[in-house]
Amino acid sequence: MRIIAGEHRGRHLLAPVSDATRPITDRAKQSIFDILSPTIEGAAVYDCFAGTGSMGLECLSRGAKSATFFETDRSALKLLKQNIKALNVERQSRIVPGDLFAWFDNEKRATERIDLIFLDPPYRLLREKPEELKKLAGIVAARELAERGTVVFRHAVEDKLELPPLAAYDQREYGGMAVEFLMAPNDRPKEE
Repeated sequence: MRIIAGEHRGRHLLAPVSDATRPITDRAKQSIFDILSPTIEGAAVYDCFAGTGSMGLECLSRGAKSATFFETDRSALKLLKQNIKALNVERQSRIVPGDLFAWFDNEKRATERIDLIFLDPPYRLLREKPEELKKLAGIVAARELAERGTVVFRHAVEDKLELPPLAAYDQREYGGMAVEFLMAPNDRPKEE
């Protein structure tokens, strides 16, 4: 696992040795960031279910102003902290350990709107708690997401889940993984 582009291009990240997280392949990551690249410079980013921080750290390398990482797994948190320190991005990073559903339930409106949100739940969570994810999407859309902001929702291809009030404006498949690019319906790019 490595940083694909930007200031930290080519730097390797510590990866998990357990199945607590699902590292993304460089090819899939490059494709996702090809789509997102116009929106990253100066962006505020949430990396939900961050694992060891690959997506949020890629954003920081490409010029995002800040990244907030949400993770519960202790071993992933340890590696995430080490990755942040190794890239010397502590000042632009914030880690929220623990249950992100509880955090979003209890947190008041964000002090700043978030431009880019990665929503990458463990596949089992998508199957076991789809209503929790729908509720989270509603909170994110109402309280957190900036106008014209994007949510990147990664899941298994066979797991379909609508996340109202967000609507997909693009979707890609990489092997058994699907990635949906979501916005509020009134923010969707116009078809040309």
